[in-house]
Amino acid sequence: MVRRFLFSALAAAFVLVWGSPPAAFALDATRTPAAPSYTVTLTSNAAGSTWTGHESVTFSNPSADPMPEVYLRLWDNAHGACPSTPITVTNVTGGTPSALSVGCTALKITLPAPLGQNQSASIGFDLSIVVPAGADRFGRDGSYNFIGNALPVLAVRDGAGWHLDPYTNNGESFYALISDFKVTLDHPTSLLVPATGTSVDTPGASGRTITTATANKVREFAWAAGPFVKTTSTTTTGVTVNVYRTSAISASSASSMMTTAKNSLVAHAGRFGAYPYGEADVVLDNNFWFGGMEYPGFVLDVISSTALAHELAHQWWYGIVGDDEYNSPWLDESFTDYATDLYNNIQGTNCWNNVTWQSSAEKISNSMAYWDAHSSRYGTVVYTYGKCALHDLRRVIGTTAMQNLLKNYAASHWYGVSTTAEFKAAAQAATTVDLTSFWTTHRIDG
Repeated sequence: MVRRFLFSALAAAFVLVWGSPPAAFALDATRTPAAPSYTVTLTSNAAGSTWTGHESVTFSNPSADPMPEVYLRLWDNAHGACPSTPITVTNVTGGTPSALSVGCTALKITLPAPLGQNQSASIGFDLSIVVPAGADRFGRDGSYNFIGNALPVLAVRDGAGWHLDPYTNNGESFYALISDFKVTLDHPTSLLVPATGTSVDTPGASGRTITTATANKVREFAWAAGPFVKTTSTTTTGVTVNVYRTSAISASSASSMMTTAKNSLVAHAGRFGAYPYGEADVVLDNNFWFGGMEYPGFVLDVISSTALAHELAHQWWYGIVGDDEYNSPWLDESFTDYATDLYNNIQGTNCWNNVTWQSSAEKISNSMAYWDAHSSRYGTVVYTYGKCALHDLRRVIGTTAMQNLLKNYAASHWYGVSTTAEFKAAAQAATTVDLTSFWTTHRIDG
């Protein structure tokens, strides 16, 4: 969620340091830990580049299989040089922490006793976040700080065990279940703090403001801090849109992006279901090396109407309808690019005619493990070929059937998790045409 719309040919290099693999379990397929509720209180330095405080999370175990431990994902530690990391967790309560693993992005916490079915537990810890230099989803561009994926979140366990995939800078590794967040951010009043959810500002100590952001039924939480210029408007469906721009971006550019944000939110809602969060923050900086990156109710973007429409479509495809982004990136990127085409009245006519596969192993449904090894092909296959496949599916089953398929599929997976097998089954149920050869031809396995 980088969920990138545009790609740099020279992505920053990084090294993955693997820890010990988790033990194998004979587990049922129930996704757990469920219903996480995060409470976070952080205080920033004068620049908004260092945040310290406390985080706690309460969760339950719906699985019939006991849960003896949980894992925190500290995704932004991939931006450090393990073991020197920008995200530091100390003073853990509610369990016993192990050493960091998976390139310092995973922290195992053994619970005092295995958590049985429908039982709940809580863990807490002190947290320090130091934002590194660089205009990135986690980075600092001059006086502007972008703080995506910085809060530790619970990893997911299912029938395959714990999902402890490595970080990828080429796309996303993120996979989280619907959660609630209450995040209190104490910062200098001179800094505006756009964030996931709905925020309320109250006076703090002299020269400081306390921003309390409440975000329910979201998969992650992100914020920014800096001397942004803010404008606010409302969509025809009542969604508040806030646009925050750096000083280098003109008011006219921000106004154009506001129009795109409002129009695309309305269009996507018409196709996939009403936007449930009431507010969306758009943070603009033309120095990002990518086109855009989305979080629930919060997106980072350069000045590009196509990129912004894409990132806002991710509010449905990954935000509302979740997926395992490392193992099935096409389930949000292909769908989001297809939604962007529809928003721009692009029907994908003849787009499949330009497809050239580089090998028999290259497939739309490949995981980020494959795309990190073939990074130059990720955008072409997952974004372009993926949306072309969806355009083709629309032509095969019919426009009305495709519209109904996506809207009904979103409704049936609202706040849930999509899989390739489930989408293929839903598509087959929407038509009398046998789609077996369609999936084979379009190289969509699962």
